[in-house]
Amino acid sequence: MYCGKKILKVANEQNQPGKEPGERLARFLAHAGIASRRHAEELIATGRVTVNGAVVSTQGSRVDPAHDRVSVDGKPVQARQQLAYVLLHKPMGYVSAVSDPQGRPTVLDLLPPALHQLRVYPVGRLDRDTSGLLLLTNDGDFALRLTHPRYQREKYYEALVQGQVDVRALAALRRGVSISEDDGQHFTTSPAQVRQVRREGPDTWLALTIHEGHKRQVRRMLAAVGCSVLRLVRVRVGSLTLSGVASGAWRYLTEKEVARLLH
Repeated sequence: MYCGKKILKVANEQNQPGKEPGERLARFLAHAGIASRRHAEELIATGRVTVNGAVVSTQGSRVDPAHDRVSVDGKPVQARQQLAYVLLHKPMGYVSAVSDPQGRPTVLDLLPPALHQLRVYPVGRLDRDTSGLLLLTNDGDFALRLTHPRYQREKYYEALVQGQVDVRALAALRRGVSISEDDGQHFTTSPAQVRQVRREGPDTWLALTIHEGHKRQVRRMLAAVGCSVLRLVRVRVGSLTLSGVASGAWRYLTEKEVARLLH
């Protein structure tokens, strides 16, 4: 348990090969906070549990929490919300949205049906041409904590820009530059940490760390100082990195990682 809510750590059983569909009834009751797993089995054995109005006394029976009505002693049992926290290594070409009216692939296409059923959504976004670390969740408080400006969440990017980079451009980024929003208004960015990492042929890789999250901010910052972006990757958010997560793959956050992001 974490913060009084269940954190989803494993894929839904109905999506695992060789598994019967649904969730074991005793497990469902335990997760709903009705009783321990052993006591839940006793409730089932003594005929105190009904599913869709019918008494179920067979151990190992399964239910679909999204559709079945479960009661104990005639009182409905509400499934405790399963909270999911996912780190995805987003490839280029995917839209950071739950759905896309233009029919383009979205980041949810990279996740299993179990997470779709839990209604996870991206925390912030990476534009379609940007790859890297993207978080998804169904916890609104968690999403707010990571996106609200007052929490100053640090984000680290690596950008391949065309040609060599003038030292004056780096100095401007470190001071803060004026960028245009979609509505035409101008915004001055906070000072960024920026340095040259390496050369790739005639082009240059830069490392940038920012705390804000305006739309296409890094690309717009670099454009403001005359740098043309060839490739952009977000490699870290807070203490989270892409280590061990291949492009297109994902993993659940640990309880410690979630706690660290919330504090």
